[in-house]
Amino acid sequence: MEQQNDEMSFLQHLEELRWHIIRSGIAIVLIAIVAFFNKSFIFDTVIFGPKDENFITFQLLCDFSHFLFSIVPDLVISDDVLCIGQSFPPLQNINMSGQFTTHIMVSMIAGLVVGFPYVFWEFWRFVKPGLRKEEQRYTRGIVFWTWMLFVSGILFGYYIISPLSVNFFFNYSISDDVQTIPTLSTYISTVVTIVLACGFVFELPILVFFLTKAGLITPSFLKTYRKHALVAALVLSAVITPPDIFSQLLVTFPLIILYEISIVISRTVTNKEMNR
Repeated sequence: MEQQNDEMSFLQHLEELRWHIIRSGIAIVLIAIVAFFNKSFIFDTVIFGPKDENFITFQLLCDFSHFLFSIVPDLVISDDVLCIGQSFPPLQNINMSGQFTTHIMVSMIAGLVVGFPYVFWEFWRFVKPGLRKEEQRYTRGIVFWTWMLFVSGILFGYYIISPLSVNFFFNYSISDDVQTIPTLSTYISTVVTIVLACGFVFELPILVFFLTKAGLITPSFLKTYRKHALVAALVLSAVITPPDIFSQLLVTFPLIILYEISIVISRTVTNKEMNR
């Protein structure tokens, strides 16, 4: 099999890649169709969850606020200081076809998110035959860990960053004379951007693994630029979160942890390469 792959021409490789892309596209479209016909669950439960006052994140924050006040009753703050997410305004749709096009767009995004493990598996099937047997052994389980990191990022963005961002934007006011009337498109773009950004950012250890294998970075390089990475994490968190320090720190903290994990991964890959 490997010998056949080595003898394949450039056009044959392109043809093989084309079929991997086609199968990935079919998987995304099929999942998107299923999502399209489950409109109530996708929108009322998933998409509009972070603006629901009963969303689990808001409930946990409120319970923590009451617990904190119960153990330290002399606090100068109110016992419901963290009880946020109340009385969000309804979303507005100002385009005639806005709801329909939004329905299609969200269905496709759902297809991409749910189908990501299969899409990556197809990509890995194309790349794997080009690796040596020893390299294939080192990359065993790469699909699983890529999926796990992506899902972790998606869940982190959905349950932590999105509700805090929605609460921040809905309640931020420059004047009592200005009323916030959020539109459907701006709400969905905010939630989707945050969730997808967190999902892909959490893939940092996988990216570092391949860059180390390619010899483009080393553990010493990552250690040397650790402080620069902290600044980059702060800048990145400022881009994908609302402009408040609390949300930025919430994103920065896991980014720093992922960076430290990436250093360990890079060191492990480097040591294995040196001991070969």
